[in-house]
Amino acid sequence: MPDQVYIQPLTFAPAPQMVDGDAIRLAGGMVYAREFAVMLRRDGELVQRQVVTASGILRAFENLPGDLAAAAEAQWANLRKVHEPLQLGERTIRLDQPQIMGILNVTPDSFSDGGKFLDNPEEAQGHAAAMLEAGAAIVDIGGESTRPGAAAVWEGDEIKRVVPAVEYCASMGAAISVDTRRPAVMEAALEAGAHIINDVSALRHDVRSVEFAAASGKPVILMHAPGQGDDLHADGSYRNVVLDVFDWLRLARDRAVEGGIPAERIILDPGLGFGKSMAENLLLMNALPLFHALGQPLLLGVSRKRMIGALSNEAPAHRRLGGSVALALAGMDAGCQLLRVHDVFETVQARNVWRGLRDSALTDFSAAID
Repeated sequence: MPDQVYIQPLTFAPAPQMVDGDAIRLAGGMVYAREFAVMLRRDGELVQRQVVTASGILRAFENLPGDLAAAAEAQWANLRKVHEPLQLGERTIRLDQPQIMGILNVTPDSFSDGGKFLDNPEEAQGHAAAMLEAGAAIVDIGGESTRPGAAAVWEGDEIKRVVPAVEYCASMGAAISVDTRRPAVMEAALEAGAHIINDVSALRHDVRSVEFAAASGKPVILMHAPGQGDDLHADGSYRNVVLDVFDWLRLARDRAVEGGIPAERIILDPGLGFGKSMAENLLLMNALPLFHALGQPLLLGVSRKRMIGALSNEAPAHRRLGGSVALALAGMDAGCQLLRVHDVFETVQARNVWRGLRDSALTDFSAAID
């Protein structure tokens, strides 16, 4: 395993002027990072770590061996990269603030709302309309549960579930993501009006997926999951979960680019809850800013997940709103551009208040001090 370098944003400022400009605007968003850890990994182990502020980071690169300085400079540029908006049909989704992706499950066995919308299309349509009215930028439609132990779905059944939902969301003018790992479902959903391919297997489940995604011209979300085949939660063994997931996503992105998908169409998801313990999920949450060094927009999906129940007296999925909003706000503080959630109204409200605080911080109340 070759030496690898990583740059982790550690501390943050409400606005750059409060630290005399010694901070960067993280990934073109509303978060300003001040201190960074420049880390060297050799044979899977961290062997060097230096903490510097933005003004001193280039000098820290001089201490790196071989050609790693160039890799560090590329990551440094990625941390400051301004991402272009997503053009999804008639909708333009800007990535300079957190955007909310509402979940619409048309499955019989989702961990949170299994069967509720599959068996009642009118209720599903009403739910989609409510999410859009509440401020969802994107509706993410899935026809197969990916919870641990869920049975695989035949692609014909998945298409029958997904396509009608895509059609009625498209009739509302929604920007639509299809949550699937099967190219036949991807194709049917895009033809029905979907705009994004959201593949929890990072295009690994079917050898045809990369070629189809490249030819489609649509944005693609690549999620980390350790398992192969039908069990994406299997084989979750890590030496360092944060750096292992970082390296995995880097390789997944590179495979997609080599397969013909332009880098500007790739979004990355660290896959919270997939083949990871609660402790590993918490480590990833606290290290989310590191993943901006990959140079892609980030999607965070933690809504109502098991880790919330584990931290709140085993609260069932429908009683995890507070924890879901808390994790969403942590994602916003980390600069994540897309937040995939069940509770759209509450998360949009939290985002709007968060943004108000961020906007206000740009006005320096101490500017009059000599």
